[in-house]
Amino acid sequence: MTSYSPSTSTWFQRVLPKHWYAHLILTVAVAVIGFPMFYALLISTQNNAMVYSRNFTPGPYFLENFQMAWVTRNIGRYMLNSFIIAFSIAFGKTVMSILAGLGLVFFRYTGKWIIFSFVLVTLIMPSDILLIALYRRVIAYENGIVDFLYSVVAPLAQSDWEPHPYYSLILPLLASATGVFVFRQHFMTIPADLSEAAQLDGATPLQFLFQVLIPLSWNTIGALMVIMFLYGWNQYLWPLILLRDQDLYVVQWGVQSLAESSEVGDAFGPMMMAVILTSLPPLSIFLILQRQFTSGFALTRDK
Repeated sequence: MTSYSPSTSTWFQRVLPKHWYAHLILTVAVAVIGFPMFYALLISTQNNAMVYSRNFTPGPYFLENFQMAWVTRNIGRYMLNSFIIAFSIAFGKTVMSILAGLGLVFFRYTGKWIIFSFVLVTLIMPSDILLIALYRRVIAYENGIVDFLYSVVAPLAQSDWEPHPYYSLILPLLASATGVFVFRQHFMTIPADLSEAAQLDGATPLQFLFQVLIPLSWNTIGALMVIMFLYGWNQYLWPLILLRDQDLYVVQWGVQSLAESSEVGDAFGPMMMAVILTSLPPLSIFLILQRQFTSGFALTRDK
């Protein structure tokens, strides 16, 4: 009678990892999710004849399609517009959310839970239903927020300063119920003793924020910046409603104009090239802040 030992394990058990089924599921999921991007990258190197022939080898039209998308249709300009809008929205939402979280956690006043309940209610409201109300608010006085800023800032500057149309586009989007909720929950994990110690040392609320809370919240800040940047980058309907100058349009309009242009027509190569190019900025932001993103939403108290 022979006893079992690890050396007599089967080849199947030696080669495959212990949880091989989990690796298999993850591999299939990555393949399914990544295939559309891979196929778009492949089409960006081909012309229509190669696309219709279902050729799965890279073509020689990469530079030609890049020239059409980047130079002829100026997709880079629309990417810059979207980057300015997305970064401004992400930065503004993050700052507003930090201040709101500070007020909801470390300040004592009557009605705090009522205010936070109203914030939570806005989470279940689709943002599109607010567009009409926002649009009416913005154009209430000819140009809305733009005219207000001009009436306030121009006399102070004593010049012919003209506010940029992006003011009316960005300012109404700076409030974020999601950001307030995230920072409120994060600040609640910070011991109250830190706030009391700061008060005993004579620190003001802003000093406590910049010297204590923010250094402890970089992961949460990075995670929220990624989400809010993607939110701003994907803005299409709101800029389309407000903006009138085509030079200020966002990248979604640029891709649409590429598909409707007479130079491109039904050519899939330039359109897929534009799609690949427009996906690079949000992908870069995610890669830069990947560690903060994964750590910021960790389901533990130790972040």
